[in-house]
Amino acid sequence: MVLHVWCLLSTLVVVIRVSMEVQATLPTIQDTNAKEPNSCNHPVLNYGCSHYRRRCRIRAPCCNEIFDCRHCHNEAKNDINVDQKERHTIPRHQIQQVICTLCGTEQEVRQMCVNCGVCMGNYFCKACKLFDDDVSKQQYHCDGCGICRIGGRENFFHCDKCRCCYSNFLRDSHPCVEGAMHHDCPFLFDSIDDVTVMPCGHTIHKNCLKEMQQHYQYACPLCFKSVCDMSKVWEKLDMEVAATPMPEFYQNKLIWILCNDCGTNSKVAFHVVAVKCPNCKSYNTRQTGG
Repeated sequence: MVLHVWCLLSTLVVVIRVSMEVQATLPTIQDTNAKEPNSCNHPVLNYGCSHYRRRCRIRAPCCNEIFDCRHCHNEAKNDINVDQKERHTIPRHQIQQVICTLCGTEQEVRQMCVNCGVCMGNYFCKACKLFDDDVSKQQYHCDGCGICRIGGRENFFHCDKCRCCYSNFLRDSHPCVEGAMHHDCPFLFDSIDDVTVMPCGHTIHKNCLKEMQQHYQYACPLCFKSVCDMSKVWEKLDMEVAATPMPEFYQNKLIWILCNDCGTNSKVAFHVVAVKCPNCKSYNTRQTGG
């Protein structure tokens, strides 16, 4: 009983000590969203909503109600006070009607109002039914993604396997994951927050990743690979292991482990602090037997 408690306390002390130091080793992971201006060049007025500045509202094809934009619809129709059976998300590509904010004319989706002639959005995408006056976002429509992105078409490339756009800096180095951007974030399934790509290729909201790191979680929730360079942490664990001799009863105990980072199965000596992969030197391992 005493030995068991000693093992637990030793592990807890090391985890706390390492977790406080690991934050300094975390790199900033690049965002993957992207944006291409249109040619309307109408002066920006105080119209629209918190999501887009524009001069039109949409009629939702799903519930036939009018909203400022699709995000306003989704927020209203998925509110906690709405009956679960009534909650739904707008099929944005099926939007057929818009209402001019200036004259109130309802019409088919178009950039210029058929009645008063006002430009309803300096950026306009007919495929996505998207209007936006703020062209500083450098919006552009990607046929491969099937959506509009921000950041400028010239700064991004489309990966057919991942089915999404990445920064040109990642053209020769990004890890390909089938349909990467078409997977839900492990934490928030429906959110308009910025998305980032982890080194393993899985996607996650930037805020979710930040919160993960604040809770000392540094592994992908889906594949358990490390989400940042942990080499400095492994060096500190090397010192912790060397400074924590095991009781005689455990000194010759061998166990099987699986490395979450390289996928190697190995038979190694058990240690209460952490167990190291002999192949890639990672401590991101889990016991599978022994």
